[in-house]
Amino acid sequence: MAQGLLARFRLEERGTTVRTELIAGLTTFLTMMYIVPVNGFIMADAGLPMGAVVTATALITIIATVFNGLWSNTPVAMSVGMGLNAYFTYGLVLGMKIPWQTALGIVFLSGAIFVLLSFTPFRVWVMHSIPMDLRRAISAGIGAFIAFIGLKNLGIVVADKATFVTLGHFDKPEVLLGVFGLLLTLILYLYRIRGAFILGVLVTAVVGWIVGIGHAPKGLFSMPDSIAPIALHLDIPSALSLALLPVVITFLVTDMFDTLGTLTAVGARAGLFQEGDDVDKSLERTLEADALATVTGSLLGVSTTTSFIESASGVEAGGRTGLTAVVTGLLFLLTLFMLPLFKAIPGPAIYPVLVIVGILMFTELGKMDYSQMDLATASAAFLTVMLMPLTFSITNGLAAGFVAYTILKLAGGKLSDLNLGILLITAISLLVFILH
Repeated sequence: MAQGLLARFRLEERGTTVRTELIAGLTTFLTMMYIVPVNGFIMADAGLPMGAVVTATALITIIATVFNGLWSNTPVAMSVGMGLNAYFTYGLVLGMKIPWQTALGIVFLSGAIFVLLSFTPFRVWVMHSIPMDLRRAISAGIGAFIAFIGLKNLGIVVADKATFVTLGHFDKPEVLLGVFGLLLTLILYLYRIRGAFILGVLVTAVVGWIVGIGHAPKGLFSMPDSIAPIALHLDIPSALSLALLPVVITFLVTDMFDTLGTLTAVGARAGLFQEGDDVDKSLERTLEADALATVTGSLLGVSTTTSFIESASGVEAGGRTGLTAVVTGLLFLLTLFMLPLFKAIPGPAIYPVLVIVGILMFTELGKMDYSQMDLATASAAFLTVMLMPLTFSITNGLAAGFVAYTILKLAGGKLSDLNLGILLITAISLLVFILH
C-alpha cells in the first residue's frame, strides 16, 4: 500500500527521492511553523479564544496542506494567510466594528466564490485584466499595512494628538524587547537560517522571560483546546449585504493575487508549472485546493487560507512533489499540542514577524518598471500603498487605486488600456466610497 501511495507522487519522474522529500517537508515546516502562534495572537485580538484559534490554525494547515499534496502533487503548503488575518482583526472587527462571526461569514463567501471561479477561466481572466504593476502595488500595500500593525503593537509607533503618530517610548522594556526581536529575526533571515521566524520568536521569548516580561511555561505540551467556541460560528446572512460586498471582493481578489503570485514563484523554482497563458493540471488543482481550504477554514473559525511562499524553502531543499506537502502537513500535528508554549510567548516576541513579513511584501515595489510608468499607474500604485496603512483598510487602498487608475486613463484618452475586468473592479470600488 505504501508503495502504491509513493507511486502516486511520481518521484522518479520529478527527479527526487523519498529522503529528499522528507527533508524538504521538514524545511518547509520549520520556516512556516510561526503561523500557528502568530495567527493565534492576531485573531485573539478580535475576541476569539486563543487556544481555539491555535487548534483551528493547526488543523486547517494540516488538512489543506495534506489535501493539496495528494490532490495536486505539488510541494505547496497552505495555512492562514498573513495580511488578510490582520485585516480580519484590525480592519474589520476592530476598525469597522464588525462582529467576528460576520467577518468569518465574509471569509466563507469569498472562499465560496473562489471555489466556483477555480473551475472556470475567470480567475485567469481577472489576473490578465489587471496590470502587473497594480498587482505588485496591492502586495506592497498589504505589506505596509501589516508592518504598521506590527510596529504599533510593538510600541515603536504610538498615537500622537499633534502628528497622529510618532516614535514610541524606548525606555520601556517591552519596546526594547520588541526591537531586539525584530533585529534578531532580520539577522537570522539575512543569513538564511532555516526556521528564522520561529527561532527569532523563541529566542526573544526566552530573553523576555529572563528579564521578567511574561512567564516561562510550566510545561511545553498539553492536549489541544477545543474549537467548539469558534467552529461553525460564522454568520453568513449578516455578510450578505451590499455594504460588505467590497470587503468580500477584497478578500477574494487578494487571495487570488496572493495564491497565484506564490505559485508563480514556487513553480518557477521547482519547474512545475507551464509558462504563458496555458495553465497545467497541477496548477489548476493547487488553486482548487487553495479555494476549498478557505471555505473549510472559515467553518473551523479562522481567516482566509492561502498558499505559503515559505513553500519555496522546501523547494530549495529539493522538494518537487506532493510528498513534501504531505510531510509538512503531518509535522503540523506537533503544533496541536504546543499551546502552553504558544500562550507563554510575550507579544514583543510575536509582532516582529508582522513587520518582517511586511518588509518582504513591500519589496514587490522594486519589481515595478518605473521607466515605462504613466501617471495613472503611478497614482494608483501610490494611493494603494499609502491608503492601506493610513486608513487601516486594505479595501480602501485597493478601491482608491482602481478608481484613480480608471479616471486618469479616461482623462488621458487611453481607453484601450481599460478592459472589462478593470471596469468591473472599479465599479465595485466606487461602492466603498458611496456606502462608506
